[in-house]
Amino acid sequence: MPELPEVEVVRLGLQAHVAGRTIRQAEVLHPRAIRRHALGAEDFTKRLIGSRVEAARRRGKYLWLELSDKEALLAHLGMSGQMLVQPEGSPDEKHLRVRLRFDDDGPELRFVDQRTFGGLALDDVHDVGDDVLLPDTIAHIARDPMDPAFDLDAAVRALRSRRTEVKRALLDQTLISGIGNIYADEALWRARLHWSRPTEKLTAAKGRELLSAASDVMNAALGVGGTSFDALYVNVNGQSGYFDRSLDAYGQEGLPCHRCGTAIRREPFMNRSSFSCPRCQPRPRVNSR
Repeated sequence: MPELPEVEVVRLGLQAHVAGRTIRQAEVLHPRAIRRHALGAEDFTKRLIGSRVEAARRRGKYLWLELSDKEALLAHLGMSGQMLVQPEGSPDEKHLRVRLRFDDDGPELRFVDQRTFGGLALDDVHDVGDDVLLPDTIAHIARDPMDPAFDLDAAVRALRSRRTEVKRALLDQTLISGIGNIYADEALWRARLHWSRPTEKLTAAKGRELLSAASDVMNAALGVGGTSFDALYVNVNGQSGYFDRSLDAYGQEGLPCHRCGTAIRREPFMNRSSFSCPRCQPRPRVNSR
């Protein structure tokens, strides 16, 4: 699943190519792509026509277009969703699901999704404070470490107040948003913490170090377009990111740790995998709680 850096790359592209334009036509080519829009394709397309895209917004891993009529076009990228800007009249992609055309006859916006796990939906927005408008369905999502209003100390307190494993807490989007499996492993490696460390055993200083590491690694990934392991994760121009070449832990099983040379290990975690260095990130003792 795309995480904060990958979604931010897409948001930046949408802001550059779509913001300020008015939708002339909306076309749904696969009904599953708008299954989260309960009123169906006719309502979806009718409500979009004439709407102006005010801005492309993001909170954590969630992306939306803020529309002029106090609505949001929320995009769930899922495992293979792509938001592509293409010249009007160019050949359709094989897995094109939704198309938006604009009244300036410029490039159109296409939602392409091979596996159809993602989708688009219209949602109302409301003010959650500090003049921040959020789609109703994601109003519970916490700020992320790259948000200018992110409160590091408050996030550390929230993290330490949970009685769970530290990686589970990092993945809890109601505590801290934007961090997924890849960047959790990378932040834990940088902070020299094993994923199963109890959150209540973290010192405030170690908590700040961990969340600062998460911010640093996601900023580094953003600088090279995010992490793309295949052709499914691309920006609005169809280009892949290159942070997979700089990963220290995630996906590095059997390779030497860049810090100490010990082989990186892979362990089962929540039906996925967690990668760490046995020497730099020792597993906590069973009685450490």
